[in-house]
Amino acid sequence: MNNGPAANWHDEPTDFGQLGKLPRGLDAPAAAIGALNITSATTDEKLLDLPWDLALEDWPVANLAALPRGLSRHVVRFAHLSGSVIAIKETSEHVARHEYHMLRKLQRLDVPCVEPLAVITGRRTADGADLDPVLVTRHLRFSLPYRALFSQTLRQPTLTRLIDAQALLLVRLHLAGFYWGDVSLSNTLFRRDAGAFAAYLVDAETGELYPELSTGQREYDLEIARVNIAGELMDLHEGGLIEEKIDPLDTSERIMDVYRKLWAELTGQESFNLGERWRVNARIRRLNELGFDVEEFTIKTTADGSTIQLQPKVVDAGHHQRRLLELTGLDAEENQARRLLNDMDTYRADNHPDLDQELSAHAWLRHVFEPVVRAIPRELQGKLEPAEVVHQLLEHRWYLSENQNRNVPLAEAVQSYIDTILRHRRDEAAILLDADAPAGTAEPDGGPAPAG
Repeated sequence: MNNGPAANWHDEPTDFGQLGKLPRGLDAPAAAIGALNITSATTDEKLLDLPWDLALEDWPVANLAALPRGLSRHVVRFAHLSGSVIAIKETSEHVARHEYHMLRKLQRLDVPCVEPLAVITGRRTADGADLDPVLVTRHLRFSLPYRALFSQTLRQPTLTRLIDAQALLLVRLHLAGFYWGDVSLSNTLFRRDAGAFAAYLVDAETGELYPELSTGQREYDLEIARVNIAGELMDLHEGGLIEEKIDPLDTSERIMDVYRKLWAELTGQESFNLGERWRVNARIRRLNELGFDVEEFTIKTTADGSTIQLQPKVVDAGHHQRRLLELTGLDAEENQARRLLNDMDTYRADNHPDLDQELSAHAWLRHVFEPVVRAIPRELQGKLEPAEVVHQLLEHRWYLSENQNRNVPLAEAVQSYIDTILRHRRDEAAILLDADAPAGTAEPDGGPAPAG
């Protein structure tokens, strides 16, 4: 393995300076190539072992992880690092540093995005030629670019769920004061979320953070999203990868409608009569169902005291995620958390109606969630993340019980799910695809792949 040149290693806000000694195995000729400058959020020394003196397109196969790549204007490669996978993008130093810092800030704001690991500059080839700097991010496990989420033809239900997830991500970014500037399906990664998708920002090079976005900034971002999505769908339509009945231009309008409805529900002012104060709690419940918590309301009354004006002042995403985490320690996507909490409540009503909620949650964890996860054979554990497996198992058990008109035991449902559904899925922890393969390599409409 190539050991690469010596390095200056920086973290935020600490500057580690010049490394006291060269990495093990580094010889004098390699050290003479030049000094890497690394700004990093990780101190994993194996980062230095990667072949930084080669252009990304020339990296040896031994270093690469065969994962599907989205469309990009830059050269992007996935590589192995200490048992995980990283994404490496060649770009300019200014862009790399800007995107690195934007992603760091978004992570602190708890916005769904990829994790930035490093910016590496000072790269040179063995003969001394300069190479482009790179941005290194951690690959988001169980996530896929949109073109890897469907099989021969992208169907309308899958497309609808993708656009809905993109709209929700854009709302969350705008609530945090982030102007994206390049909203598209290609700049987003998607993870399965209990029948829907959860969207994560993967490209922040055009983004900027503000204390608050103006209506004009939000609308411009939304227009960029509409135009880019229309172009992406027209590209799929021309390649025969989208259902013939789908109109790319009409479909791209969906993100406008979904975004505006979400934004109005989350931030809009509501007026009602003094006797209708129950509508305050009703508004909170609606926001909770959308996955948002309300930290503060602004409430004003008219001069005659007959009307109340209500407006949410601060909203945080992840209502069900936080509740599940508090009760069980499980970290899941929002819809997965909602589904697991519903089953947890049913379990408590059927088995321990008088038991404290926290104690009942731990009983559910021991007797439902953990047995299901342990039952998955080792060779199938990369198919889906555990929370999605349990969600799908619960759905499968319900269908079996309905079809057989009996309450199918959990153990029986688990075995049926493993044999008839899970075993025939592709692995989403690390999908082995030809990086340049067409989109027709995944299962249709987000469902199980056909056997064989």
